[in-house]
Amino acid sequence: MRVGSMTLAFPCLNSASTSAILRNSNSIMVFLLLAILSSCKPNSLACNEKEKQALLRFKQALTDPANRLSSWSLTEDCCGWAGVRCNNVSGLVVELHLGNSYDPYAVKFNGRSALGGEISPALLELEHLNFLDLSTNDFGGAPIPSFLGSMRSLRHLDLWGASFGGLIPHQLGNLSSLRHLHLGGNSGLYVDNFSWISLLSSLVSLDMTWIDLHRDAHWLDSVSLLASLSELILPNCQLNNMISLGYVNFTSLTVLYLPSNNFNHNMPSWLFNLSSLRSLDLSDNSLQGQIPSTISNLQNIHYLNLSVNMLTGQIPDSSGQLKHLTLVSLFSNFLCGPIPSRLGNLSSLSRLYLDQNKLDGSIPSSLGNLSSLSYLYLYSNKLNGTVPRNLGLLSNLVTLYIANNSIEGTVSEVHFAKLSKLKYLDMSLTSVVFNVSHNWIPPFQLENLGMSFCKMGPKFPLWLQTQRSLQILELYEAGIVDTAPKWFWKWASHIQTINLDHNQISGDLSQVLINSTIFSIDSNCFTGQLPHLSPNVVALGMANNSLSGQISSFLCQKMNGRSKLEILDIPYNALSGELPHCLLHWQSLTHLNLGSNNLSGKIPELIGSLFSFKALHLHNNSFSGGIPLSLRNCTFLGLIDFAGNKLTGNIPSWIGERTHLMVLRLRSNEFFGDIPPQICRLSSLIVLDLADNRLSGFIPKCLKNISAMATSPSPIDDKFNALTDHIIYTRYTEDLLLVIKGRESRYGSILPLVRIVDLSSNNLSGAIPSEISSLFGLQSLNLSRNNLMGRIPEKIGVIGYLESLDLSNNHLSGEIPQSIINLTFLSHLDLSYNNFSGRIPSSTQLQSFDALDFIGNPELCGAPLLKNCTENENPNPSDENGDGFERSWFYIGMATGFIVSFWGVCGALLCKRAWRHAYFKFLDNIKDRVYLATVLKLSWLRYHFRRYRIRIKWNSILTGLRCPRSCKQQRMEERVHTSMAWWKDMYSSGMYLELLRHEKIESNNSVSSLALVAVLNNFTFMQGKQLVCNEKEKQALLDPANQLSSWSIKEDCCGWRGVHCSNASARVLKLKLADLNWEHSKFFGFHGEYKIPGPLLCLFWWTSSSSAWKYIQPSSPESERGRHWLEPIGMLPSPLELNLSDCQLDSNMTSSLGYANFSSLTFLDLSYNSTNQELPNWLFNLSSLAFSNI
Repeated sequence: MRVGSMTLAFPCLNSASTSAILRNSNSIMVFLLLAILSSCKPNSLACNEKEKQALLRFKQALTDPANRLSSWSLTEDCCGWAGVRCNNVSGLVVELHLGNSYDPYAVKFNGRSALGGEISPALLELEHLNFLDLSTNDFGGAPIPSFLGSMRSLRHLDLWGASFGGLIPHQLGNLSSLRHLHLGGNSGLYVDNFSWISLLSSLVSLDMTWIDLHRDAHWLDSVSLLASLSELILPNCQLNNMISLGYVNFTSLTVLYLPSNNFNHNMPSWLFNLSSLRSLDLSDNSLQGQIPSTISNLQNIHYLNLSVNMLTGQIPDSSGQLKHLTLVSLFSNFLCGPIPSRLGNLSSLSRLYLDQNKLDGSIPSSLGNLSSLSYLYLYSNKLNGTVPRNLGLLSNLVTLYIANNSIEGTVSEVHFAKLSKLKYLDMSLTSVVFNVSHNWIPPFQLENLGMSFCKMGPKFPLWLQTQRSLQILELYEAGIVDTAPKWFWKWASHIQTINLDHNQISGDLSQVLINSTIFSIDSNCFTGQLPHLSPNVVALGMANNSLSGQISSFLCQKMNGRSKLEILDIPYNALSGELPHCLLHWQSLTHLNLGSNNLSGKIPELIGSLFSFKALHLHNNSFSGGIPLSLRNCTFLGLIDFAGNKLTGNIPSWIGERTHLMVLRLRSNEFFGDIPPQICRLSSLIVLDLADNRLSGFIPKCLKNISAMATSPSPIDDKFNALTDHIIYTRYTEDLLLVIKGRESRYGSILPLVRIVDLSSNNLSGAIPSEISSLFGLQSLNLSRNNLMGRIPEKIGVIGYLESLDLSNNHLSGEIPQSIINLTFLSHLDLSYNNFSGRIPSSTQLQSFDALDFIGNPELCGAPLLKNCTENENPNPSDENGDGFERSWFYIGMATGFIVSFWGVCGALLCKRAWRHAYFKFLDNIKDRVYLATVLKLSWLRYHFRRYRIRIKWNSILTGLRCPRSCKQQRMEERVHTSMAWWKDMYSSGMYLELLRHEKIESNNSVSSLALVAVLNNFTFMQGKQLVCNEKEKQALLDPANQLSSWSIKEDCCGWRGVHCSNASARVLKLKLADLNWEHSKFFGFHGEYKIPGPLLCLFWWTSSSSAWKYIQPSSPESERGRHWLEPIGMLPSPLELNLSDCQLDSNMTSSLGYANFSSLTFLDLSYNSTNQELPNWLFNLSSLAFSNI
């Protein structure tokens, strides 16, 4: 047979077979083609060798403790390596999926599945890589490599939770193709300038969870430029501003997730223009203000979370228009008003959280229309009315929490008709009456039932036995007055937590087996012996029942396993016997309360073998003997209550070693001896009650070291806090009976805030230590019925939190200190039966107490006592023996001190002539200076009020100076210096100023003026001390051209010609060089070489070497020869006065000073010059200037 050009021969076939084959030739051809194609393998693309080597180098820089990259080897094709994805056509690597697929929280414990080490730059050779996932690994706080910003092909970068730290590199802004950037979960990262994010124009998803962004206040400006952004996730980023923009370009935004920041302002208006938004979370942000009605603009919103803020006002009625909402969370705000009935229109709503607000009104019946509702949280509001019946129609409801409201009325079977999915029901702290039929079978299977303070009784609810999945049963004070049914105990063995406290449930517990983890039946009517326990019980509370029998039968029971019991609270029963040795079997015990029973015997030493003890109550029993020494082994012990027993001996000093001890209550025993000072080491002690014993000695002064009482009352932040404990999710709180304000009260949850010291009814003597005033946080102090003497500490009023003070029945005397009126919290005061005297301090508070609080003090007067204090009678006769004696010694000491001081000074002056002369010379100098200052002040006033010039003629008799030109033509006009600092330096230099009358002054009116003549009198305040000129200033005044022949290094510069120094400090104060010729001098050191007048050369040297120059007065300098000489003057650090009168200044002088350092300048004279120009700018910056003449 020939097919095409190929002949097929079938020798074994006959003609019939051949014709059959020919008839089916088309089918055969199809079969052959399919066989050929199926046998051929597709051409597999090998990965690029260059990229393979790059990946191997990348792997080499990593650490891989779990060997996750074991497939990365030379023998394997890299496109088949774990986490590597290649392009199907080119074979180039395009994706790296190296995120840790394990639970990120588990990584912290084993650390074996996380990659670490360094990220190699070899990744840059993967030029087509567009997907990089290194999430949930551990790079040990290393910074994000900046070279990642050069991988321009990246479209997806995921470094979430990979333990990076430091500054996020700005180079990431170069990834213009990036669509997904996930850097969250790295709490060590921060951003200083977020503007680079605006360059990622293609970005769709941004996750910066836990990254510190607070350094950039304009973060929103940058992010708002991302028009393509769909998801913005920035929780816990320390953001504090969300209202910087009135408009944002978030047209594509669907998810805005910004919880746990600190915006602390109203919600911005632009927020409600995001019409495409589907999810909005602004929880835990301290947002203020009201929820605006414009929230209805968010028509596509599905998820709305504004919880844990400070929002006020009502829930807007327009929120009922958001028909796509599935979750609304507004809990923990300050919202008020009724719940909008229009919320019943949200047919898609499945979760509604409105708890912990101030909502009032009734629960709207429209909520029964929410057929999709699964979780309804309305607890802790001010809701009233009744529970709507149609809530029973919510067939999908899983959780109904309406506790802690003012809801009342009856709840019946109708309210639960269709709640077949209900698992969590809490109506606690309401006035609801649960009224169902005796044989009711609920449609639900609850896991958590809370009906505390509701009325479930009086009969025991039989329908409970139908609940086979119940884990938590809370029926605290539920009004049940009945006997526990027999089925209850077996049924209860499967429940984890049971609380039936404060009912009147009865029954015999002798044969009952308790299996619940937490079981509490306090304040009921149970009888019989203590029940049997399984090893699963962790907390057992049976206080205030009628249980009896030997304590040993309970403690020595046999168990099938080791006990886990931590809390055993069985006080206020009728248990008897002694503590047995089998107490050692309960090694897990941390809180043991056996108080108010009939126990007796000694406290066994073996009790100290229970090392985990935090609290030990054995009060109100009949224990005898002493406190066992072995208790010092219980290092975590924080509460000891042995009150009301027959214990004797000394209070052991080792108690001071228990640094976590917060409560020490040993009252009503027979302890004797001193209070051990080691108690003062108990820095956490808040209750010290040693009353009603036989203690003697003094009150320790070191009580001030108890720091917990020295600060304002607040809960002790201590991980070993013995007053509270947590078991699973249940909080256990210790309580105590304390005598405060004269009555016994029980303190439970507020016990950590109590601060008391009670040492009453002992034999203590001595005075009340003044150090007790250091216990600023003390609330109750009772020292009554002792033998205390002396006075009440004067600073008792600084104990600002003191509410109760009882010092009655002692031997205290003296006046009641006036500071006691500062005790504004004081509500109980008893000072009766002492020896107080004088007037009771006047204050509204003290006068409000009863007279019985001050009775028994015969010498005490004033309200509220009937005895008045008159002016004639001595209200405080004790002063004759007490205060009067002290006052006499005060006056004697004062007189003696005056006599000794007076004759010590005057006698020395009479006996020592040199001292006497120096003293009176000093007085004369003071007188002259006062006179001079007075005359100068009068002259200054005369100048300002009469507005005429005062001409000053300097007498040059001693200096030998003469005017270089005719005095009639060249007399320099100066102004009276107004700066007091100038006169101060003149005083210190020893200059004595004489005021002379100058006869002639050219003026329209002939008036007299004062002339000042400076005459050096060469005296110093310190006689016998030779002053030597400052060496630094001496070098600065040297003449480089050697034109001052008298200026020699060997000579003291204060003796050089024209140099005047301070006689006190030897610092150069004045240079008078007007009679020298320096026309050919040159000065080097500024920006160029200047030919300057000779008299200014020393001035220039001075500016570069001294900071003390304050007064500049060149005598007729010809400044046209040095037009730029004011530039170095401008560099002086703090000149006070500048006199350039009649110095031939031209127009270029003032303009040459663009800037002058004259911030301290007070006097400026530029008169009689030729500066015919505008006033220079620097002149108006002289803020300290007091006088100017231009």
